[in-house]
Amino acid sequence: MTEPISRNRHETRPDEPHTAVGTTLQTGAREPAAARGKTTIADGVVEKIAGIAAREVPGIHALGGGFSRTMGAMRDRVPGGRSSAGRGVKAEVGEKQTAIDLEVVVEYGVSITEVAADVRENVITAVERMTGLEVVEVNISVNDVHLPEEDTAETGEGRVQ
Repeated sequence: MTEPISRNRHETRPDEPHTAVGTTLQTGAREPAAARGKTTIADGVVEKIAGIAAREVPGIHALGGGFSRTMGAMRDRVPGGRSSAGRGVKAEVGEKQTAIDLEVVVEYGVSITEVAADVRENVITAVERMTGLEVVEVNISVNDVHLPEEDTAETGEGRVQ
């Protein structure tokens, strides 16, 4: 791949010593730009992309299991705390492929199989478009169903006054 490029076209005779005057080495000049280095994508990057893509699907209430949602809610209430786009997402990233696991909470009344198919399609499209990695699998674990009455605070009297 490293070839001498001569500025002066001078043919040497067999009895003449070879000199390197006017010769420069050009490394990788004929290589495409994509082959002149290596790009690595961290697991967290894929997790964030997948988390955002999953939340865009109608019928998804939240991502994460019970404990991670609880910890995330506490983190969100702390001043200066940020919600994690990758919460409820685990990715394994290789050089050319990635596998993604999602924990989701769906809204009551939606078809879980349809929502899961939509999530899978949206996540694959977003991750492959943004990273260039091939998504080999998206595993979805439905951990809970969100009920409409869970959004309202209970106003009834408690057992103890």
